[in-house]
Amino acid sequence: MAIARLSNLSYWYPGADKPALHDVNMLIDAGLTLVTGPSGGGKSTLLRVLNGLVPHFHGGRIAGSAEVEGQDVIATPTRTLARTVGFVFQDPELQTVYDAVDREVAFGLENIALPPREMAARVEEALHAAGVAHLGGRSVRTLSGGERQRVALASALAMRPRLVVLDEPTSQLDPDGASMVLDAVRDLVQQGRAAVIAEHRWERLLSQASASVIVEDGEVNAKWHLASTPPTIHPTPSPGGPIAWSLAGVTVGFGGRVVLDSIDVVGHQGEVVALSGPNGGGKTTLLRLIAGTLSPSSGRVERRPGRIAYLPQNPTALLHRPTLRSEVSLTLERAGESEPPETILSELGLLAVAARYPRDLSCGERQRAALAAVLPGRPDLVLLDEPTRGMDATARAALVRLVSRLRDGGSAIVLATHDPELRAALADRDLSVSRGKVMEATGSSLPA
Repeated sequence: MAIARLSNLSYWYPGADKPALHDVNMLIDAGLTLVTGPSGGGKSTLLRVLNGLVPHFHGGRIAGSAEVEGQDVIATPTRTLARTVGFVFQDPELQTVYDAVDREVAFGLENIALPPREMAARVEEALHAAGVAHLGGRSVRTLSGGERQRVALASALAMRPRLVVLDEPTSQLDPDGASMVLDAVRDLVQQGRAAVIAEHRWERLLSQASASVIVEDGEVNAKWHLASTPPTIHPTPSPGGPIAWSLAGVTVGFGGRVVLDSIDVVGHQGEVVALSGPNGGGKTTLLRLIAGTLSPSSGRVERRPGRIAYLPQNPTALLHRPTLRSEVSLTLERAGESEPPETILSELGLLAVAARYPRDLSCGERQRAALAAVLPGRPDLVLLDEPTRGMDATARAALVRLVSRLRDGGSAIVLATHDPELRAALADRDLSVSRGKVMEATGSSLPA
């Protein structure tokens, strides 16, 4: 018997004329089901049917039927479905309830009134399975985006669900973290349970998948072929111009833990610097220091005067206006730029959603929307934290073209990313941030 079954399912978000999902027929059995397709095609909507967020949380209209473990999704409350379906969202920062890691992982178990002794064992088991046992006792606020992603996975695993659904689970993870997540999924499958993963970086999953579908324009098709898109590499590295930003003898930490220690590093105008390294290694901290949103405990941070464009790991935090076009217009007005908002919206493939409320867009579209909101015009310093999160190959290529144009126009650019294709396409210098140090990618220490 199938673990989940969707029959002639169609779904419309509130106020939408066009269905986000159209006449979907799909069976999910034990094993790994891989879901892919372009940003905004309906992947996240499909996944949210499985735990009842569509339609119970999002509202709208639904037709057809959906069942998980014999439970009618449309008629069953989400709190009941949560015992059967574990869900890991694209935005782990949006699903955190408690600040303590152990308490966060125990949250679902508390809701089903599990005895304390069994609860403690389950939490420990889940933290180990997600590869984050070392984070026990830490404050969630001190975690990197990738660490939060694995804590969210632990929270799902603690419930021992029959079906685990993961939406872009490796988009913010370093290679080791991604391997730990996929190992945890493989263990689930070997136990006879089911996993559904939506991913743009599908290559490492394809050999493990027992089924695979593509979701495009609301249609779900089980017959598909994937072709990788080679990275676009700019022909010659930029020599860079005058120093745009610098850190001299900088040390910073949180709660008595040193994150970066005695850092000396500089960046130049017309240069793209890529930051790599493990989750929690200090990449976001370094970006915040350069941006001026975080002060060092010692040392000096300097930057040339000018406009700073900063994309944080949680792009939704930037989006508050009623339409995407108004978000871009606000940035241009504040910067005194004469460029029309349509320029960057077209560049990022967002003209069709310019009149939409940004927070209603898919994760990949929201990521591009946040980029459009911070990057129009001619920013002097560009700081991007995991900019390709949730992006398909077409969106990544558009970002490469945009960043290349800004670099060639003299912007100093620093991007933190686990995306090797993005680094290959853009980086003039690749810095590794790990264990409190910043090193050249070759492993030699940076000059002062």
